Parts: sequence; structure tokens; C-alpha cells
Amino acid sequence: MIPISDNLHNRSQPIINYWLIGINIAIFLWELKLELSGELGYFVNSWGVIPSQINGAITNAIFFNPAAWIVVIWRLFSLPLGMFLHGSFSQILGNLLFLWVFGKTVENILGHGRYLGFYLIAGILTGVVQILAEPNLTVPLIGANGAIAAILGAYVTKFPKAKIDTILPLIIVYIPIELPAFVYIFWWFLQQMFYGIGSLNIPPAGVNQTSMFYLTQVVGLLIGAAFMRLKR
Repeated sequence: MIPISDNLHNRSQPIINYWLIGINIAIFLWELKLELSGELGYFVNSWGVIPSQINGAITNAIFFNPAAWIVVIWRLFSLPLGMFLHGSFSQILGNLLFLWVFGKTVENILGHGRYLGFYLIAGILTGVVQILAEPNLTVPLIGANGAIAAILGAYVTKFPKAKIDTILPLIIVYIPIELPAFVYIFWWFLQQMFYGIGSLNIPPAGVNQTSMFYLTQVVGLLIGAAFMRLKR
């Protein structure tokens, strides 16, 4: 299923959503350039969320070396920065497609500034959950999945019966249909299984090798749903 648009009218242009999509695309193109030059592994391992490094830095700062809080702060910057990195073509295409369809309406509801804050905070909070769930993980966690799950949760909470224009690919035939928004909660989780397609070469051990991946998606959905309910 490929979501195209919804049937809701937006009063203003989703400027922040456009910028988020553009920044993600620009950084992914930069990743492709780094992959060709053999520098992508260093880049992603420097700016992706690596739970073991963050936990190690915090432990060192608390128990051994207070000056190490500088390292902790630097490591924590990976939480927002890692949201703009992606490890495969399928991951960025899937994420940005959902961001395009559902993000513009959520931005229209929240307003530009609050929408940007919501996007970043949701992504950071889901990153924190991943760190707490797997504190010894040594591979980078990257992608905007948590933030976009929160946007989907907010959208479906506000408009569960909104109709989403959808293309259903059947081999060489593409059938246009309309589906209620809540169906895309299930499709969101299903499509994650295919995010390894078109993976970039990120040495030494790749990215997003976590057994708690779906947990963070659930947390993202709940963050979005809770935020939208509190807004009421």
C-alpha cells in the first residue's frame, strides 16, 4: 500500500514539513556521497545513537570523572542528529512518504513552531527509550521512525476515519483506493520489515540491529496519541 494524500483541507502551507523532508533528502544524498568515498561508516558511527557509548559516558561522568559530562552532552546531541540519518533507500522512502501524507495535517493543527518541537521531542524521547531498553547496544540507531510514528499516532487520534488516497500495487497493475487512516497503524509496523532493502554499506556492523525496534515504534505512537489528547 502506498499512501498518496488525505481528504482533509489544510488552511496553511506545511512549511516545516517541507523543510524536514528536504533536510532528510539532502542528508541522505550526503550519505551516498560518503558511501562512495568510504567515509560513511565513520560518519554514522560518530552521529548515530549508540546506547553503549552514551551509557558508558554517563557512568564515567557520575562515578569517575565529572569533567566527562562534556562527553555526555556531545553524545546526547546524537539523539536529534541521528533522526536525520537513514540506513537504506527503503527506510528513507517509507519514512518520508508517511511524513508527507500525515505530517502536513498535523502541522496544520499544531502550527509551525509547535509541530517542529513535537517532531524533535518525539524523536528524542523514542531514542531515550531505545537507550534504556538496550543500554549495551554497540551499533548506531538512526532514522526518523520514532518521530514519524508519533505523527501517525497524533493524526489517527484526531482523524481516525479520515480517508487516505492509496495506491495498491498488484504486480504490474496499480489500483487506486481509499482507506481509513487507522489502517495505516498496522501498515506502519508491517512495512518496517522491508527497511533493509537497499541498505547502505555502513561498516563495521551496520545500523539499527536492535530487538526493541517495534517497542520504540509503539512508544512513538503513544506519544503522538497522548499529545493530541492533551491538546484537546
